[in-house]
Amino acid sequence: MNSADPHLAKLRALAPVKICGLTTAETVAAALEGKAAYLGFMFFEKSPRNLTVQRAAELAAPVRTRSSIVAVTVDPDDQALDQIMAGLKPDFIQLHGKETPARAAAIAQRTGVGIIKAISVRETSDLEAAKAFDGLVSHLLFDAKPPKDSDLPGGVGARFDWTIMTGRRFERPWFLAGGLDPWNLEEAMGQSGAPLIDVSSGVERGPGVKDPALISAFLSAARRVHGASGL
Repeated sequence: MNSADPHLAKLRALAPVKICGLTTAETVAAALEGKAAYLGFMFFEKSPRNLTVQRAAELAAPVRTRSSIVAVTVDPDDQALDQIMAGLKPDFIQLHGKETPARAAAIAQRTGVGIIKAISVRETSDLEAAKAFDGLVSHLLFDAKPPKDSDLPGGVGARFDWTIMTGRRFERPWFLAGGLDPWNLEEAMGQSGAPLIDVSSGVERGPGVKDPALISAFLSAARRVHGASGL
């Protein structure tokens, strides 16, 4: 890892995990106590985890000096981005829609923060889409394609074959997402070789309702596996 990058440097002391879709002060506190490196706040009206910028900023107040703040978006327009940047001031914008490489580059230039680009995966051929973004964005995030009838691009508990990520190399550390929970995390990291992990529904007791105990269990498992791997 490049020690000059303050966000990557944090990973040496924190769990290499993004807890995504946080909506309460209690669950933010659990994520911070468990030393999550990234905390994600959702801006997508169809999601049960959707927040206003004002509410996200309130929840993120204790995060700023301890972990990285991620604004999770789906095909955001410039007005939405400007509101997020002015109100939340995130460290990263996550793009979880159909954004093109050109749009991702434009968003990076407009916001001046890191970009996380989600790639939807069901089979090996889906990984081809990552090539155009590799090196262009701060991090790639590989998430399972949701069911065809889903209104959500992710966060539905779907998973893909983690072994198709084995041996994959990208310019920057990448996230594995989709169907992860405290009980399968070790298997997922072992099969995929993922340096970073993203979880949402796997630490919930209901749609959009995060459970502090599950967050703590997930982060404990991640720190244990991360330490054992020597990453």
